[in-house]
Formats: sequence, C-alpha cells, structure tokens
Amino acid sequence: MTQGRGWHPDDPERADDYDRRFDALASSGLDVHGEAEFVTALGPASVLDAGCGTGRVAIELARRGIDVVGVDVDPVMLDAARRKAPALAWVESDLADLDLDRRFDVVLLAGNVILFVHPGVRHAVVRRLAGHLEPGGRLVAGFSLDHPVHRGGVALEHYDAMASDAGLELEARWATWDRMPFDPGGTYALSVHRRDG
Repeated sequence: MTQGRGWHPDDPERADDYDRRFDALASSGLDVHGEAEFVTALGPASVLDAGCGTGRVAIELARRGIDVVGVDVDPVMLDAARRKAPALAWVESDLADLDLDRRFDVVLLAGNVILFVHPGVRHAVVRRLAGHLEPGGRLVAGFSLDHPVHRGGVALEHYDAMASDAGLELEARWATWDRMPFDPGGTYALSVHRRDG
C-alpha cells in the first residue's frame, strides 16, 4: 500500500502503541474482534488481510480455522505480527504491486486501510485486490467517511466506482462491523463487493 498521511517509518514504537491501544480496549470489556466475527459469518475458507498491520484481525481469523495471509508494506508492523504468530503467512508488499499468485474467498480492508493508500493509486489497488478474489469472492472494506476528501478521504460513490471498474458489484453495506443499518449521512461505511461467480 503506497503510504500517505499518518505513516512514520522512523518510529519503531508505533506497532507496540497500536497493540497497546487494542489491548486496553479488550481489557475494558470491549469486543475487539468485530471484523473477524463479520468475516467469519461470510463462511470463507481463505482470507487475504490487506494492510494487516500487527496482525490483530488475521490472527483471530486463523484462530477460527480460516486460512489467512497478512500483507502490509510496513516492516515494523509485520515484525510485530510475526512475533505474535510466526506460523502464519506474512507478506511485505505495497498493495499496488501485490501479486501472490493465488486467490481468496475474501479480501479484507479493515481499519481505514483504503484511506492510507495514496489517492493516485487507490484505483489500481482496488483492481489488484479484486484480482486476488475467487469467482464469487468478496472484497470487504470498512472506512471512515468523515475525513475530508480533499485531505485524503474517500467518497463512497468514488469507492463504489473503483470497485465496479474492477468487476465487483455491491452486495451489502452496513454502518458498523456488527451490521447496524447503513446511514447515508453517517460517518462510517462497511461495504461488501462481490466478484461475479
């Protein structure tokens, strides 16, 4: 994923800071596995976690018996993922250049990943990820809608157009990972686009 705002390669503590934030949420009783629960309900045998970070979602999906590959461009985040789950497949790659020579039932973009992709290559990234889907497979993406488009945000209609250009059709949309109904005036969208089967 060609990195945009918010990425600091000279800060090796960011992986630990990221994990500590979710550990604190889990300790407070909050369910931090909503993404994994959502994806598991789709019934995939295989998932590509694109922009996997430190592996929080990928590790939980693997714990549930799903074949998972985690991909991220950030070596510091991937090192943290490898330390936590050395048996899983972790791939360092820019999403714009990704070529794993295999296909998946689900490709997941959780945690605002698409917002961290440079605007100039977002279209290429969506096409590249769609190319990693099995026929009938799903691209699942959750991202904030309240970041100004002129400062790196993504308009939902633009994301839908990119998905359509990549041969994907909108199957469903929610406001949250626990399937709250989507509100067009809301601040978050969870979109499921399906590849023709």
